[in-house]
Amino acid sequence: MIKRVAVALILPMVLSACSGGSDSDPDDATNASVVMAALPGEDSYRKCVACHTIDKGGRNSIGPNLHAIVGRAVGGADGFAYSAAMKAKGGVWDEAALDAYLENPRKAVVGTRMSFSGISNADERKALIEYLKAQK
Repeated sequence: MIKRVAVALILPMVLSACSGGSDSDPDDATNASVVMAALPGEDSYRKCVACHTIDKGGRNSIGPNLHAIVGRAVGGADGFAYSAAMKAKGGVWDEAALDAYLENPRKAVVGTRMSFSGISNADERKALIEYLKAQK
């Protein structure tokens, strides 16, 4: 009886030591977490999805589709009904224009219909702009 108990207690430890103590390859876990990790700025973009799409050829929603917005003319999304203030702003959505707009949309474009209050954190805005730049 004592021998059976000892074997029952020791055998799992021996088998665990032979297999390296893990059923999974740590590199697999690392690779899986890399695949599952969000791109910088993608989490911030989730704040935008209630009003904006980002897919190539995607539809406009409450706000215009943001696919390839970096370098696009302000007020330039085909088929979107912009406010008079946004149409009058002119220019191009470069990094500086997007940064100012994302910080405080109503200050950057007085009269905009965008109700989002903005992103006060400069690093978060930068990451979001980088994410938007990658959507081309």
